[in-house]
Amino acid sequence: MRAGLPCALPGMRIGLLGGSFDPAHEGHVNISRAAMRRFRLDRVWWLVSPGNPLKARGPAPVADRIAHARQMLADPHMVATDIETRLGTRMTADTIAGLLGIFPGVRFVWLMGSDNLVQFHRWDRWRDIAASLPIGVLARPGSQTAARHSVAGRAMARARLPLSRAGTLATREPPAWVLVNLPMSPQSSTALRQSLGAG
Repeated sequence: MRAGLPCALPGMRIGLLGGSFDPAHEGHVNISRAAMRRFRLDRVWWLVSPGNPLKARGPAPVADRIAHARQMLADPHMVATDIETRLGTRMTADTIAGLLGIFPGVRFVWLMGSDNLVQFHRWDRWRDIAASLPIGVLARPGSQTAARHSVAGRAMARARLPLSRAGTLATREPPAWVLVNLPMSPQSSTALRQSLGAG
């Protein structure tokens, strides 16, 4: 295992929540808690990215975003990391491949909001991602139906698990995914940045 990376043992179930976290907010904490509960995860790692290739605007410096994210996390089972910076990866498919090589035997689950599933087909090598890890999709306001009927949602329809099997997601061989409902939070990093800028 590389220095500076979180500790994980074979057999552990770890959710990976990627994003710019610019800034991290209570909505990220809430969906992480929900993911741990619904998917029976041991840990959730926030992968604070150097930058999002799908966003034109660059984020705040990664060190600042990591520091703020760590202030948000009081639960030791949730960890904010700079894994992508340490691995030198920018694309999710490369990050996942790196983690699977470093942590053999760990059962990773990729976590995303239903709004991200809507555009998942635009991600670099999205089919490889789906073939590498089970995916836990957490409902976001106004996007559950669009997520189910998205390009990726339709392409992966046969791999979708019923809600009653959500707790088994981490043990499933990919492709496998499930969409779970949770109490909605309309909070977003974009809205927070705008309010901070106005203030």
